[in-house]
Amino acid sequence: MFNLIMLSVDWNAAGIGRETIETRRIFEHTDDHIKQQFQQDGNLLLDRLAMLPCLFMREGRTDEIAYVGQVNRARITGQDVAFEYSIDAEVPPLRNSMIYANRVELDMPHDFEFSRNHWAVKDIDLYRFMLRNVRPRRQRPRVFEIPEHENIEPTLVSVMMPFDTGFDAIYASIQQASENAGLRCRRADDIWENPAIIQDVVSLIDRARVVVCDCTGRNPNVFYEAGIAHTLGREVILITQSEYDIPFDLRHLRYIPYLNNVEGRAALVGSLQGRMQTILGH
Repeated sequence: MFNLIMLSVDWNAAGIGRETIETRRIFEHTDDHIKQQFQQDGNLLLDRLAMLPCLFMREGRTDEIAYVGQVNRARITGQDVAFEYSIDAEVPPLRNSMIYANRVELDMPHDFEFSRNHWAVKDIDLYRFMLRNVRPRRQRPRVFEIPEHENIEPTLVSVMMPFDTGFDAIYASIQQASENAGLRCRRADDIWENPAIIQDVVSLIDRARVVVCDCTGRNPNVFYEAGIAHTLGREVILITQSEYDIPFDLRHLRYIPYLNNVEGRAALVGSLQGRMQTILGH
């Protein structure tokens, strides 16, 4: 079993925190036979509840961050339950979108459970679920940094292409295709989050659901970035103005050829949109 505590707060990922919840919201979305195990003569058995692992969530079904941890202490104060909690730093954070995608397995089948503050108890082995569905820690490279655990943004497309104004119209076409598919795209020169540009590039690739690499001109940086994307297990879409610009090692992979004119860019939008929708399962 595990406690599901959903509140409209920013859970303190740094370690510990304190929160309160209305007593009347405890055991919402909880089966009756489970409630009985944590009540005696109508009183909450808070010490028994505190023995269960916890999934701390915010309301929502998209990019909200959820954490696994523990309730350390809990007591009734008037009409509320005040509790102290701690986040387990050894367990990777989750996104609500991932939890929503697995809601039946977590005994959270109803959409409205994701939009109400409550404390439920679920007869599910939370850690077994995590082992089956959350990727383990990764080896850490030395040239650049990646987070210990993946944190993919489900609507992000990262674009790898030469830093050249001659590719601006192509980038605009990729942006249009992404928007048509319900995604948003960025390239490294859109951001400046780290002193080293390679770190921004890698971070962008690592967070992306889809990576588009334009091999036109056989740019070595793009080839390097495509290799990183493949190594990290991202969905990579190769595009090019010339089939001869696709490296020999990658010619067994499908790619999208295009012409850099009005008609060619329009066709590129359609081809990219179709591929993105296929990846998303639309």
